[in-house]
Amino acid sequence: MNDQPSELTKIAAQSKILHGKRALVIGIANEHSIAYGCARVFRQLGAELAVTYLNEKAKPYVEPLAKELGASIFAPCDVSQAGQLEAVFERIRESWGSLDIALHSIAFAPKQDLQGRLVDSSDEGFKVAMDISCHSFVRMARLAEPLMPEGGTLLAMSYHGANKVVPNYNMMGPVKAALESVVRYLAYELGAKHIRVHAVSPGPLKTRAASGLKDFDVLLTEAIERAPIGELVDIDDVGLTAAYLTTPFARRLTGTTTYVDGGLSIMA
Repeated sequence: MNDQPSELTKIAAQSKILHGKRALVIGIANEHSIAYGCARVFRQLGAELAVTYLNEKAKPYVEPLAKELGASIFAPCDVSQAGQLEAVFERIRESWGSLDIALHSIAFAPKQDLQGRLVDSSDEGFKVAMDISCHSFVRMARLAEPLMPEGGTLLAMSYHGANKVVPNYNMMGPVKAALESVVRYLAYELGAKHIRVHAVSPGPLKTRAASGLKDFDVLLTEAIERAPIGELVDIDDVGLTAAYLTTPFARRLTGTTTYVDGGLSIMA
């Protein structure tokens, strides 16, 4: 994967269409993260950024990226720890007073549950996966709502396994299906306040989270072979799509799941 901004990203950056907008990005783990690709495009389009990191172990990997992006706010955020998500939004309220974009790019399931059959998944493992990967987006929306008096955009990251069976995706399939449903219901509930809500569904990408899936390299190879475009997508592709959904060009769109997968999802 090319970790430098693509030529397309550089061209898009000339517009500065997000100038004056403030964006929260949750989920950067390293330079290969989808969240980093989105944050980079947001910044190049003129947005001011708030970036979070999971914990002290993750901080050394994320802090240099936050500095590179010129993030105004850099804060810890482990959504499984009571009060941390709320603290991030309180800091945004104190520093900015408002928010235009909030991107949720986090997912987790215990390894044993993730790599085992869904039918064998533990009660606790399923609850943890649903809380971190899905319900935390609901909590994020609840906290973002009062900071978006003029409207805004909420974004979550999904995957094709939410709608079709992808071998070895296992427990995360139902969890992502729930997330996509949450997106639709939030879009309905928040639409009157001009807060738009979307899921972005990238094709297979070499991220740290994806590396936990069994036989992931096989999935990558099959994606190249089966996708009409015949190429893997990269984090810039996802970032450009996410950015588009936050702009006035998408002002009448909400509640959608947008695939960024080279057409892979249309194949039988």
